[in-house]
Amino acid sequence: MEPLTSRPRRTASAGDWCVRWADSADAPVRLFCLPHTGGGAALYRDWAGHLAPGADVLAVRLPGREKRFTETPYRRLDDLTGALADAVEPLLDRPYAWFGHSMGALIGYEMCRTLRARGVRPPGLLIASGRRAPHLPSRQPAVHAAPRRELVDHLRELNGTPAEVLDSAAALSALLPMVRADFAVSETYRWRPGPPLDCPVAVYGGRNDPLATPGELAGWQRHTAADAEVRLFDGGHFFLHEGARDQVLSALAAHLPAPSGALTGRQQ
Repeated sequence: MEPLTSRPRRTASAGDWCVRWADSADAPVRLFCLPHTGGGAALYRDWAGHLAPGADVLAVRLPGREKRFTETPYRRLDDLTGALADAVEPLLDRPYAWFGHSMGALIGYEMCRTLRARGVRPPGLLIASGRRAPHLPSRQPAVHAAPRRELVDHLRELNGTPAEVLDSAAALSALLPMVRADFAVSETYRWRPGPPLDCPVAVYGGRNDPLATPGELAGWQRHTAADAEVRLFDGGHFFLHEGARDQVLSALAAHLPAPSGALTGRQQ
C-alpha cells in the first residue's frame, strides 16, 4: 500500500477547513457540507450559488486534498471531528445544519455529538446522505489496506471517480494515500452508544444504492429524539452528483430555513 508520510500537523483555521463559494456570509442559516471518501470542497461549488442567499454554504475541505494536499489526511474519525470542531466553533453564531454524503454523513453525525459534548450551539438539522445508520455494521470488505488493484477495482464499482483518473498511474499515486485514509476513517469507526440527537435528521438515499438500502437508511430514526424522514432519489450511491442533483437541491432548499429563519427539519 502507499505509505502516508509522517508530517507534523499545523494548527488549521476555519478558513483552511471551510470554503465559501458564494457571497452569502450574511445568510440566516449556515449549511456545512461534508465530502464523501476521496471528495473535496469543490463538490459543492455549484450548490452554494443555488442555495444563496437563503443559506451560507460552507464546503468542508479535509486535509490531504485540493489546497490542503500537502497535509496528512486523518485516518481516525475522533481525531478528525476534534480538529474540525475547533475550526467551526467560531462559525456557529447563527442557526446551522450539517450535510454529509457517505463518509460525510458519518462525520456530520459525530460532529453533532462532539459539539453537544462541548456545550456549544447545537445544529438545527442533520442531513445524512447515502449512508447506513451509524450503529449498523458494514456489509462491504475493508479496503483501506487492500492491494492497489483491489482498491482501484472498488473505486470503479462505486462509480464516483473519473475513469481517466483511475487509468492514470500518476493520478493514482497522488490520490490513493488520501483515499486510503478516508476509507480508514469509515472502516475503523465503531459506534458508541449515547443519547440520540436532539435535532431532526433528514436521510437521503439512492434507490439503486447497494451500500445503503432503504432499511439501513430508516435506521437513522434510532439516532434522533426528533423526526427522521427518509427520501429516496433515482440513482446509485452518487445520486446527488448525477441525475438527481436538482431534486436533491430542491429538497435541501425546502428543508432549510422557514421565513422566520429557523430550521424546519422537514419538507414544506
